[in-house]
Amino acid sequence: MKSILIIEDEKAIAELERDYLESYGFSVHIEGRGDIGLQKALEGKFDLIILDVMLPKVDGFEICRQIRQSINIPVLMVTAKKEDIDKIRGLGLGADDYMTKPFSPSELVARVKAHLARYERLTANKGERGEHIRIRGLFIDKPSRRVMIHEQEAMLTSKEYELLLLLASHPNRVFEKEELFERIWGLDSNGDAATVTVHIRRLREKIEHDPSKPQYIETIWGVGYRFKV
Repeated sequence: MKSILIIEDEKAIAELERDYLESYGFSVHIEGRGDIGLQKALEGKFDLIILDVMLPKVDGFEICRQIRQSINIPVLMVTAKKEDIDKIRGLGLGADDYMTKPFSPSELVARVKAHLARYERLTANKGERGEHIRIRGLFIDKPSRRVMIHEQEAMLTSKEYELLLLLASHPNRVFEKEELFERIWGLDSNGDAATVTVHIRRLREKIEHDPSKPQYIETIWGVGYRFKV
């Protein structure tokens, strides 16, 4: 049984999310305060975290930042704010997905299941050996999910690694932003290209010598991205 932590101070919303998730067989724990929720998250006992932005004591952005320093599990942020800047900030701190209230509980369940399934596939073959990609100064070791750039390890989040692996596995192929979203996040994009854009920007900051003049991940204006060789 997969275990989910909901950090949400609106009791009615948290309980509704819990009821739907439990009906699909998940084990759910709720915390209403940001500081306590962060403490629970860092204990590492959960498979996925649903994180509200506006929380007492410690806000969701700070919680996400601290989680990403030590734990690599799916983090789904939710908020009542509709501003793109909040979404970009959350994704920039390492959140895997972002939902704006109000949303349907069935959509939440679908996204939770998609992220858990994708994370399981990524970690299932950790013990296998021999598969790697080496392109110029970039080295990707698939079994360990480690990325080296000029012999220095690049610390990537789960989604950053997935994006890099997909692009590097298909050199010179152009991927539309919508296709990248659907393949990496496992859901229809609904025209939401900001998620991909933010993750590509963060990925460039970690692997490119000069992110403003990328040597690996090239932007094809009006279309998407390709891994240039």
